[in-house]
Amino acid sequence: MHRSPIDRSRLEDALGALRAHAGRRDAPRVDALFRADPERFARFSVAFDDLLYDFSKQPVDGETLRLLVELARAAGLEAKREAFFAGEPINHTEGRAALHMALRDLSAAPAFAAGEAVEGVVATERARLLDFAEAVRAGAVRAANGARFTDVVNFGIGGSDLGPAMAARALSPYVDARLRLHFVANVDGADFADTMKGVALETTLFVVCSKTFTTLETMTNAASARARVAGALGEAAVADHFCAVSTRADRAEAFGLRPDRVFGFWDWVGGRYSIWSAIGLSLAIGIGRAHFEDFLRGGADVDAHFRSAPLERNIPALMGLIGVLNRNVHGRAAHAVIPYDQRLARFPAYLQQLEMESNGKSVDHEGRRAALDTCPVVWGEPGTNGQHAFFQLLHQGTEIVPVDFLVAARPTAADEKHHQLLFANCLAQAQALMQGRGRAEVERQLAASGLSPQQIAALAPHKVFDGDRPSSLLLYASLTPRTLGRLIALYEHKVFVQGVIWDVNSFDQWGVELGKELAVKLAPIVADPAAPLDGLDGSTAGLIAAARARRREA
Repeated sequence: MHRSPIDRSRLEDALGALRAHAGRRDAPRVDALFRADPERFARFSVAFDDLLYDFSKQPVDGETLRLLVELARAAGLEAKREAFFAGEPINHTEGRAALHMALRDLSAAPAFAAGEAVEGVVATERARLLDFAEAVRAGAVRAANGARFTDVVNFGIGGSDLGPAMAARALSPYVDARLRLHFVANVDGADFADTMKGVALETTLFVVCSKTFTTLETMTNAASARARVAGALGEAAVADHFCAVSTRADRAEAFGLRPDRVFGFWDWVGGRYSIWSAIGLSLAIGIGRAHFEDFLRGGADVDAHFRSAPLERNIPALMGLIGVLNRNVHGRAAHAVIPYDQRLARFPAYLQQLEMESNGKSVDHEGRRAALDTCPVVWGEPGTNGQHAFFQLLHQGTEIVPVDFLVAARPTAADEKHHQLLFANCLAQAQALMQGRGRAEVERQLAASGLSPQQIAALAPHKVFDGDRPSSLLLYASLTPRTLGRLIALYEHKVFVQGVIWDVNSFDQWGVELGKELAVKLAPIVADPAAPLDGLDGSTAGLIAAARARRREA
């Protein structure tokens, strides 16, 4: 089992030097750095094809950047990156590789997971997946009544839902106009019921995404859909209206699925990294083979960049290092992702899982308490909506929250004038966070508006913006399948970089298990109004009793 212990002493020395420089009290404001250096934008931004990463509004100077790179090397980032791409079992608690990069490599280059060649099986399964997707799109695979499918409903949760649901919305201009894609995740019956109101059962294809084919939420929803199909269209129709993505073909067949409609992936593909696998089936049906392959190419583009670019000009490495700077030097406990792109509305939610499930850990590789604070809280919503909601906190709150802005240079299937306003708003918010507005300027403006000195003194403090609040911006030409693939892969590798420095396993997720286990034990007690509540904690027992009383009253 692979394990590469970190040299804590060297890491502490590198971090100490970084803190001494970047955390000094007399560090200049970022707007002052711009005034002192006319070339600052060029020196603190990196272009990769049509994608630009601007981190010039972050609290970074040349020495900060040098010390961040030294910190990465002290953590052994470059060697661990090679172990990652070599397919070594870096997920040491489960004894697995984390080789989702092999799923998006269309070059047929050799790829190994724990020493086993995988490029052949990946290519074979990808071909099966895309052949099926194209057959659905072309009408060669049809419903039980012989009609074309009009709707595709994806059942999944976590990575089996967030990835395809986010990507389908992001790439909606590329989805076949004859198809509607829907995503049901929550075990709350409202999610299923509301979705089913909008689909024609007789022309709906259901995609069941569960690695083990036992996931509680997914299989509950799938069972409800199966009952509807069997009841309305007949038991024989189940095989025509369902397909599955799972590693357990036997369980899928027991559910009533034909073997040729079960698509697999491997234990070295984590759920939050699985959009590149057969979990992307619903997306592939929607956008088609050519666009799905372009999406994969986008991820592979970033893989090549991450492996080859020097750390000083390596976008995911810089994203990760600047995140560490904000978290571990400046003490920022939250991070906002604001896409000025409505079709990326679910991208922040996708990143919540990617980042917080990966690096929301408190134990290092050796089982010791983590030496550093790890993942910040990741959140966000699209701009400009967020400007009228939570941007008040970003600009004037007591908690400073670093921001990633994402914006396209030109719109996709949208009005150009609208996009110009959107783009201007994005730049304005980043500029305002950096520059702020001081007391003297506020007082001048209020005086020019005719207010008295007394009125100015009362109002001015409320209109001051401290500024010097950090942000980065990812600019891309337009939101295409390839661009989306690049954006996802950038954040995946950012997570890897931060996991290396924090010395945590970014590829397990034991923290989700306890609640699941307790839910299984509580479910029969909740369902049976006569079940004894002995042995439960006082709060849980009290809540179950209160719910029972309300059900009786109803």
